[in-house]
Amino acid sequence: MPEPADLVVTSHGAVRLIELNRPEQLNSMSEELHSGLASVWDTFADDPEARVVVLTGRGRAFSAGGNFDIMTRVQRDRAFRERNVDEARRIITGMVRCPLPVIAAVNGPAVGLGCSLALLSDLVLIADDAYIADPHVQVGLVAGDGGALVLPLLVGLTRAKELLFLGDRVGAEEAVRLGIANRVVPKDKLLDEAMDLARRVAALPVRALRETKRAVNLHLEQAMAGVLEPALLAERDTMHDPDHIAVVEKIIASRGGRRAVEKG
Repeated sequence: MPEPADLVVTSHGAVRLIELNRPEQLNSMSEELHSGLASVWDTFADDPEARVVVLTGRGRAFSAGGNFDIMTRVQRDRAFRERNVDEARRIITGMVRCPLPVIAAVNGPAVGLGCSLALLSDLVLIADDAYIADPHVQVGLVAGDGGALVLPLLVGLTRAKELLFLGDRVGAEEAVRLGIANRVVPKDKLLDEAMDLARRVAALPVRALRETKRAVNLHLEQAMAGVLEPALLAERDTMHDPDHIAVVEKIIASRGGRRAVEKG
């Protein structure tokens, strides 16, 4: 089970609440948080009382994605880079294949991997002041850990390319219009509404619900069979590309060495 400092899982009847718990760092990834997200999904398959998962972030962000410490180590450390990519693969397949429906309560910015976590969820509630964005390309990376896989299925190829190439922010209302989120909720009511929705879902017949998720996600499974591995390996190769290294160094210099960045 992941360390509670960075990833907190609590039980609320049949609902399992996952909270990203690095609020001062905008819930950007640490080693512990990334590895926790890679392993947590398997635990629910062995939990006979669990029926549905709610995923959210503590503080003002859902997740700002990457941080400089991870990125600079990934650039220089081949073994760590391979581990990072393997964990990304497990996060994606874990969410898609988790037997429990996953409800994302997007309480603030969902950027890079944070965006992917929202896209990979089964239902998405988004706060009225939140936004999503996938700026991998802007920092010299392939959008391999979710965006290239899921976004075309949600919004179509042309719009997906625009969002991935440019990394533009998508506000809450636009996210609903595009089919990225189900509905907009006032921020102060978001978690309550997500938990209410989770309880409604948890009350449904278990086998019918789980098999329906599995059936619908066969579309994602087909996409994973063709897209996931090439996308992840392409992202791995750009993790130590000179363009990426130069962008990260420039951002660090411009921010006076501050180590958090909204990135995937």
